[in-house]
Amino acid sequence: MSKMEALKLSLIIISLLLTSLRSIASSPDNHRYNVGDHVPLFVNKVGPLNNPSETYQYYELPFCGPDPVVQKKESLGEVLSGDRLTSALYKLNFRENKVAETLCHKKLEGDDVAKFRDAVINDFYFQMYYDDLPFWGFVGKIEEDSWTLEKKSLKYFLFKHVQFDVLYNGNQIIEVHAIGDPNQVVDITEDVGVDVQFTYSVVWNTTSAAFDTRMDRYSRASSLPIHLKIHWFSFINSVITIMLLIGLLTLLFMRRLRNDLRTFSTGDEEDDKEVGWKYIHGDVFRYPRNKSLFCAVMGVGTQLLTLVCSLFVLVCLGILYPYNRGTLCTALVILYSLTSGVAGYTTASFHCQFAETGWERSVLLAGIMYAGPLFVIGSILNVVAVSYGATVALPFGTIMVIILLYAFLTIPLLVLGGVIGYLFRSEFQSPCATKRYPREIPPLPWYRDTPCQMFLGGFLPFSAIVLELQHLYASLWGYRIFTLPSILFIMFIILILITAILSVGLTYIQLSVEDHQWWWRSVFCGGSTAIFMFAYCIYFYTRSSMSGLLQFSFVFGYNACMCYAFFLMLGTVGFRSSLMFVRYIYRAVKSE
Repeated sequence: MSKMEALKLSLIIISLLLTSLRSIASSPDNHRYNVGDHVPLFVNKVGPLNNPSETYQYYELPFCGPDPVVQKKESLGEVLSGDRLTSALYKLNFRENKVAETLCHKKLEGDDVAKFRDAVINDFYFQMYYDDLPFWGFVGKIEEDSWTLEKKSLKYFLFKHVQFDVLYNGNQIIEVHAIGDPNQVVDITEDVGVDVQFTYSVVWNTTSAAFDTRMDRYSRASSLPIHLKIHWFSFINSVITIMLLIGLLTLLFMRRLRNDLRTFSTGDEEDDKEVGWKYIHGDVFRYPRNKSLFCAVMGVGTQLLTLVCSLFVLVCLGILYPYNRGTLCTALVILYSLTSGVAGYTTASFHCQFAETGWERSVLLAGIMYAGPLFVIGSILNVVAVSYGATVALPFGTIMVIILLYAFLTIPLLVLGGVIGYLFRSEFQSPCATKRYPREIPPLPWYRDTPCQMFLGGFLPFSAIVLELQHLYASLWGYRIFTLPSILFIMFIILILITAILSVGLTYIQLSVEDHQWWWRSVFCGGSTAIFMFAYCIYFYTRSSMSGLLQFSFVFGYNACMCYAFFLMLGTVGFRSSLMFVRYIYRAVKSE
């Protein structure tokens, strides 16, 4: 090989290396581009502004579309979130300005005009993604044509020109907006066919904002000073509530309990009447009715507590963040499957403290206690979504994935946890022996009955979290991004503490009137906060602008599932804290 040929070969190799390095340095994967590079743009969905759950695929409206329309592969969480990203005709190459670029010429028939008009009447927006950045725009506008003595006349217009404003820093895209030009519109007031030339423009401008902070603008509206003040006011309100409850418990119950323990050995009949909880020492540890169901509640409640705490840890570590599409839904599905072993272990081990047989039935109940109602409600909501043609309707393939995940991951882990719980079983630690026959419970006034105690046990924790609950609902059923997960985690811990304190106090009051059936009541009183949460959901819906069967069913259906999960979690907390307290006082009595 001659020197000239060797030099040419070297130049070819160097050019190939430079080309490969250039392709590595600029690609959609690392969000770095060179001038003129293609940047992926996907259209996602359209829907009425007031109904966040009522979304449809972008091409449900007769927009200009490619042939064929190519749908982007979505993750499980993205499908559950209702995202349906598809290809588009828009070409927004990096740092290439465009002016009045023709997208397509389209003949809109009367039916097409009617679809667009209905979309404008219902304040339809569209959502797109450009370099993984979401942005929104409106389909059209409404103008008042004229006023008469009887009524006003409205005219409806479709935007036929969209301007994309893109900000970049170096070779990275920072921000993107889409604005419909109000001066370039088509009158769609009447069902008359019309020829439309859809156009778009692209304007690129530089910015000093860093790429790492490009998602911050989506949370600015949720991080306004007034919202931060409300968050901190809610936090301070909850701390004050828990301090007052601790003080009340210390003054009213612990002082009286100390006196009860001191007067135990006096033998004075009148003193004994003041401490009626000692009379039922032979019944207080009697196993509850529906033992298998009770053990399943403990198992599923512990599982959901583990799931929520794990979710908060992932969010606080930055592994999950609110801007990443579908990650939260994916994490919920995976964590539920992985924590099913916790449900199986807790259910079986708790059941085996009472009896060595029949734990399989308890584990079976734990497997369907939450997943069963969730599947039924989800199926009903999916039928409603399919009838509307909404994107929140799950495809058959996604449903099969969820079923297979439950069959081959959730159930095996549940059974494995149950077997481990059975193998490492232990006896129930009871300071007092249980009598053969239960003691008769004396008649109680109405304010000592279960509904009144549930009201007290649910209202106080709810009053401590109601402000934070408003932000949570606004995030779930609106467009506000919850930007302070750490505050939400602290509020969740405070909720657990308040529930535990109230459950101990209410259980002590119940035992003081010689009512030994405290097992189920501690669960109901602890979980009653969920009833107030669902009631607040009704209030939130009535105060919002949401409407329609689809949005109504999704709000109340999924809120029912969420509140049911809180009932199981807080009910478990209520019983566990009450059990610790009851064991403590009767162990102290036995030692004397």
